[in-house]
Amino acid sequence: MTDKTAFWRNPVLMLVFILPAVAIIAGIGLVVIAVRSGGSDSVTENVRRSAQVQTADLGPDAVAQRERLSAVMRVDMEQGAVEVLPVTGRYERGAPLQLTLVHPVRAAQDISLELVPSETGWRSEAEVDVGHDWNLRLAPADAGWRLQGRLLRGQLAAHLHPALQDAADTP
Repeated sequence: MTDKTAFWRNPVLMLVFILPAVAIIAGIGLVVIAVRSGGSDSVTENVRRSAQVQTADLGPDAVAQRERLSAVMRVDMEQGAVEVLPVTGRYERGAPLQLTLVHPVRAAQDISLELVPSETGWRSEAEVDVGHDWNLRLAPADAGWRLQGRLLRGQLAAHLHPALQDAADTP
């Protein structure tokens, strides 16, 4: 006595067809998501490549460290402005500075500002979305030194400091 049932009623046989179909659909879905995400943004640093080694110029960071430069970047939401206030070090107060707000994910949303000297530091009229984090880079027009920092989501000020630290400064 053999009981003939339809092949689609056999659960093991159903897995043979359903599992590969689900894997194919999931793979296509991942490819679509990857293509629509905008790809990977390039690094904004000037990088030199030798074989498989990438090296960046740390000269401006070393100058900022040697001169003990630091500053505070502040977003003035009421007046729609961004200010940089010097904290330590000697700055050329008559020269404008370049402040770059780098979006952590999308390079198309990066903001580059020219800050002009003011009574207390440097200032530029700009609207900054504080709904997400920003990586900050401050330098003069000749890029002789460079400070960096991070403006965290929801905060209106950030500390800018050299990328390099003295051995005594590290914990």
